[in-house]
Amino acid sequence: MSADPTQVLAFETDCHIFDGCGFPAPGLHSFLFEPIFGDASSNSYFNKTMLLALLGSIIIVGFFWAAFRKPKVVPGKLQMVAEAGYDFVRRGIVYETLGKKEGEKYVPFMVATFFFVWMLNLWSIVPLAQFPVTSIIAYPAGLAAIIYVMWMSVTFKRHGFVGGFKNITGYDKSLGGILPLVMVIEFFSNVLVRPFTHAVRLFANMFAGHTLLLLFTIASWYLLNGIGIAYAGVSFVMVIVMTAFELFIQAVQAYVFVLLACSFIQGALAEHH
Repeated sequence: MSADPTQVLAFETDCHIFDGCGFPAPGLHSFLFEPIFGDASSNSYFNKTMLLALLGSIIIVGFFWAAFRKPKVVPGKLQMVAEAGYDFVRRGIVYETLGKKEGEKYVPFMVATFFFVWMLNLWSIVPLAQFPVTSIIAYPAGLAAIIYVMWMSVTFKRHGFVGGFKNITGYDKSLGGILPLVMVIEFFSNVLVRPFTHAVRLFANMFAGHTLLLLFTIASWYLLNGIGIAYAGVSFVMVIVMTAFELFIQAVQAYVFVLLACSFIQGALAEHH
């Protein structure tokens, strides 16, 4: 037996109410996975989240390749679905934010980002996988970092060094005496806060959603004993409700992530005086 019995209870899977064991509440341990291969201590390993991210990439590339490898004037079902998804991001997000002229060059990247984020979110409700990859902060942070580099590159390429600095600091000489304060606030907001919140918004929503799903799922099993069966039924209904709600949130978070990326680029392209 473990020296600390609470650790046994925390990972107990065959525990029910009235059996003399505590509720095995989800926690940070629910987001940690042993390496499939490699050594975790040396940070050289491959685990479940990496596998899901890799499989997600393969699924997305495979889907669009199958849909567009032999495009037809009258599209089949697969091509129609792919075109609808592509057109949704192109017209509904990129064109609406950047305009057709400026936005066209960014469409492939934004489409890829949208479906990649959505796929990583969707793993949460896929049997056997049942884990949203974006609930691990490294993945949203990596995607946000790529967009941050793109945003800064576009800013300084479009406006030059001085113009780019004015862009990210919100320089406006009409502000008069408060201009220095505004520039400091805008600088920290754009350079530090924006990329941080861009990543955390996606991470926090998926982390919270997965925790709630785990909570009600574990509770359904835990209460499945004696009079607790009645409560287990209520908890299971909540699992279904939360799964449906999570489906909605997964799509919304992918949309918001790409929308914010486009708004950053839009700001980088804007003229400041």
